[in-house]
Amino acid sequence: MLAPAKRAFEWLLEAVVILLMVAMAVIVTLGIVYRTAGAALVWYDEVASIGLAWLTYYGAALGALKRAHIGVPEIMRMLPHNIRAVLFVIAEILVFSFFALTAWIGWEVLQILEGSTLVSLPEVSEQVAQSVIPIGAVLFIIAEALSLPDAWRKTMTDHHARVVDPNADMAATE
Repeated sequence: MLAPAKRAFEWLLEAVVILLMVAMAVIVTLGIVYRTAGAALVWYDEVASIGLAWLTYYGAALGALKRAHIGVPEIMRMLPHNIRAVLFVIAEILVFSFFALTAWIGWEVLQILEGSTLVSLPEVSEQVAQSVIPIGAVLFIIAEALSLPDAWRKTMTDHHARVVDPNADMAATE
């Protein structure tokens, strides 16, 4: 049921991440070329910094969807099923809570920035640049929710557990 939504969301995030990476490469290359030519662009470093922040937030959401963030699944697999389940639920509650708080605070930041503009591009609102905070947090929440059933199944199965062969050590020492 969630698989088509997850694939569509993954495609959207991948497209945005690729677009942001290409845009960053173009902006930084333009900045280097213009600076080398002696006519530095006054806006490129600010725009590149904002682009990097956007790339980070969208990339983090994509990583959440793929459950590619740093973790230690081997420790979870060593625990009994009931403890695994409790720790999984606690971890997910913490992640959802953190990003809900980030989205809310990000929205508050946007209210504070009303009327502010970028330093090098005064026609661009600071709210546009910082909108990635609440948007990225919501995207992370969606990604986490869409990947939750697969993560639960993977966490609760033992198919990755190591099987210890007591004769393996003896054969290696002979």
